[in-house]
Formats: sequence, structure tokens, C-alpha cells
Amino acid sequence: MLELLLNRPASDPVRVLAIGAHPDDIEIGCAGTLLRLVEQGAVSELWWVVLSGTAERAAEAQASAEALLDGVEHRIMLRQFADGFFPYDGRELKEFFEHLKRDFKPDVVFTHQRRDLHQDHRTTCEITWNTWRDHLILEYEIPKYDGDMGAPNLFVPLDDRLCDRKVSHLFEQFQSQVVKPWFKEDLFSGLLRLRGMECQSPTSFAEAFYCRKAVLA
Repeated sequence: MLELLLNRPASDPVRVLAIGAHPDDIEIGCAGTLLRLVEQGAVSELWWVVLSGTAERAAEAQASAEALLDGVEHRIMLRQFADGFFPYDGRELKEFFEHLKRDFKPDVVFTHQRRDLHQDHRTTCEITWNTWRDHLILEYEIPKYDGDMGAPNLFVPLDDRLCDRKVSHLFEQFQSQVVKPWFKEDLFSGLLRLRGMECQSPTSFAEAFYCRKAVLA
């Protein structure tokens, strides 16, 4: 498959912003890609933003992010917008995003994909685009009951080690979710394998994203 090579000098790593509506969203959607970027020294600073969560879930999100971001300059932000009510909290969310935009200037933003049928995910994506209109935004996917998995157009191959680390990390850090019938190792591993097949990944595994627009430098 044709590769898009975005070469950047080692002396000029990128600033990354990762946004998740709920604890574990970022980890499910793009943890492997973030780990790969950090290991390659491609990230100068990474801000990790989780928009909702109970006290228990917020503690899991904090511990998870700290474990994944060890070794890279980072900031973790945990907010308490009401789970399931993001469309109705749109004004408050937009105000928070505008403050975030003033405080941090990312080169790449990771967020939910635009056709996600979960109202919180979809609203998060919409406000992300309203806020960072001229940035490279990569939209990740979350498997769930809604059946809204689509055809992503950008793929990041991951080796076995990173895939194993991603999946094991989910079960180590999010014990509150293990009881849910969908939170299964074969689901996460299977999606990585499926996306790896679709892009003919040399490692057989990949994470996938939706990229609406990009400039080839």
C-alpha cells in the first residue's frame, strides 16, 4: 500500500493534543500510535484531556495517562462534564476548548470521529473542529454497540509489542470496565488485526484514523 511519509527533523518534534470524552477513550482509540510517536522521539509535549468521569473513573484515567506518558513532557487535564449530556453542555464545553486553545498550541490533535453515534463522542469531535480549524486532526474510532464502525483512511502500523502493551494496559488500568461484556481482549486485538489487514501492515496490526484534510509538505 502507498505510504504517506511525513518526515520531520529530529530537532523539531511535534506538540500533540489527545482528547477523549470519557476515561479510556484515548487509550482504546489511539494509545498505540501515541506510544509509537513517543518512543520515536517525535513528540516534544503531549497534553491529555479527558472531559468526563466519576471519581473512580477519573482516578483510573489519571493513572493510565501517567503510565503511558512516562518519559515525555506532558499535562493531564480531567474535567467533569456530565457523561451522556455533552450536546446539552455545548456552551460550557466550547468555552473550555477556547481556554485550552489559548493555553496550548498543538501541531496534531487526536479526537473522536465525526460519525460516531455516541452523542458525547460526536460532540467532542464537532467542537474540536470548531476550535482547531486549520490543524492536522486525526479522528480515532471506538468500537461499541451502536455499530458505527466505518472505513478509515489513515493507518498507523503497530508491532506486536505495542499491540500487547496497549491491550494489557487497558485491563491493568481500567478495572471498573472489565465487568462490561464488550470490554474484551479479543475485541481490541481483533480491531487492530482488521485494520492491519486493510492497510497491508507489515506487522499485521494497525490503528486507524479518519483524516479529513492534510497538507503534504
